[in-house]
Amino acid sequence: MAARFFVAAIAAAVALVLAPAVLAQSPAAPPPPNNYADKATWLCWPGASPNACDVDLTATVVAPDGSTRIEPFRAAANPPIDCFYVYPTVSTDPGILATMAIEPAETRVIEQQFARFGAACRLFAPVYRQFTLTALAAALTGHPLPGSTGARPTTPYDDVRDAWNYYLAHENHGRGVVLIGHSQGSGMLGELIKREIDGKPAQKLLVRAILMGTVLTVPKGADVGGDFKSVPLCRAPAQTGCAIAYASFRDNHPPPANSRFGRPRTPGDPGVAACVNPANLSGGEGELHAYLASGSQMIAGAAKPPPEWAKGKTIGTPFVSLPGMLTARCASIPGFNYLAIHLNPSPSGQRTDDINGDVLYGGQVQYDWGLHLVDANLAMGNLVSLVAA
Repeated sequence: MAARFFVAAIAAAVALVLAPAVLAQSPAAPPPPNNYADKATWLCWPGASPNACDVDLTATVVAPDGSTRIEPFRAAANPPIDCFYVYPTVSTDPGILATMAIEPAETRVIEQQFARFGAACRLFAPVYRQFTLTALAAALTGHPLPGSTGARPTTPYDDVRDAWNYYLAHENHGRGVVLIGHSQGSGMLGELIKREIDGKPAQKLLVRAILMGTVLTVPKGADVGGDFKSVPLCRAPAQTGCAIAYASFRDNHPPPANSRFGRPRTPGDPGVAACVNPANLSGGEGELHAYLASGSQMIAGAAKPPPEWAKGKTIGTPFVSLPGMLTARCASIPGFNYLAIHLNPSPSGQRTDDINGDVLYGGQVQYDWGLHLVDANLAMGNLVSLVAA
């Protein structure tokens, strides 16, 4: 299990690096485009059935003294804005590109990263033919899958673009939109913003872009420029038309020299990786309102069992929230900008002092990946509140 989890984590992170690069390759013959008028090509679409966003999001809140209470989830009855989500690398399909079949990997990531935004917006999440865990893991080991050169490298982006254009034409009606992505999904949305939104009419619809587990490059000391020419970083809760971007690491284990996160993708790039703290957009430290999976299921499997969240108690809800336990700040070390996550021990000893989410291989934590697998969970409550605001 640990080895499979490590490969999945690597693949998710490598997708972040490879996705923009492959867009520049010479294309193979294009596959037929998806028909996004068919609601079967959407994981989430308002009123559709089945709908991957219709899941149990009940959480158990564990106080520092170990006491617990149940927190039900309440979806917004008539939200004024929309959320458009592109999921990270989760497909375990055997080929280079995923099929359009909706499988447990896709529905699980919706539960962990997106469905809770239903408290603030209408939810749209297309299925797309993403680069698979299988292909990326094979490439990393130096054994690319047969037919790698025949796959059209722009297919994932083309699908996301087509889904976006269908949504704009048939469902948007001038409503504000929050774009939400993680890892490969953030890479696809970054390209979408650059090609279809930045400096174009659709920019007026952008409420925010939330790009987690990614590298968004900005000039050093600036909030605009670099990857996006006119979309700045978010620095105030009421600010719109801006981007939140970060990659999370434990504060006692900052990005090592071999990390792919926290620094520009291109060697020699004079810019820096953007870090916007979702717990304090204006800068400084802030308390994270996390919603962590109470069991072992995360976006790409599990490396180890979760901790005992409350001493002597069994958690019966799919999520757990730990008020006062996690704080975050944007930190810099030579060559890296990142979101530093600090854990505050419980004085009572009745609540866990740790979380899971690190990548393990051979029983060892791989610190170069940071807390990539829980980037979204760590700040979920903060992000939902920012969208609701």
